[in-house]
Amino acid sequence: MIRYYYHIFETPLGWMGAIASSRGLRRTTLPQPSPNQCADILGSEADEAIDSREHFERLRDMLLRYFDAEPITFINESIDVNDASRFLRAAWSACRSIPLGETRTYKWLAVQMGMPQAPRMVGQCMARNRLPIIIPCHRVIASDGGLGGFGDGATQLDLKRRLLQLEAPYTNQRAAYETEW
Repeated sequence: MIRYYYHIFETPLGWMGAIASSRGLRRTTLPQPSPNQCADILGSEADEAIDSREHFERLRDMLLRYFDAEPITFINESIDVNDASRFLRAAWSACRSIPLGETRTYKWLAVQMGMPQAPRMVGQCMARNRLPIIIPCHRVIASDGGLGGFGDGATQLDLKRRLLQLEAPYTNQRAAYETEW
């Protein structure tokens, strides 16, 4: 029997939540203003999970270091997305290959998946990303260099800019994302 675990914890950018199985992470939230908002985003899957701070200590530590602008990647973090469609898994896998501090376009992801005519479908996959930051959809931008979408609306674009800015020291793209906070 597969057990599920969850935990909600505070970061410098807000509260984050995570759900995992024994196979890996199943869902994370973007930073939220309150633990209750994280719980709402985690949904009913968290209702059946065991709250386990210990299970997420490493992830929490990595996220805190990442938000402190350390060169942290999540590429080796185990994820459990086998219940997602093959197309979603392919899009998310291609997204995970984007190096820290770099961006790629929806078109690039579509080409990586062998479906160069499907950048809009790839955009929908990024919108359905249930492991933000772990699957770094914030690194995916529009072909014209615009940020595209992120999270649950326009207010999250500021968070996308901030994440890209945190990663900027690790690439030559720094100037493109510098904004005043």
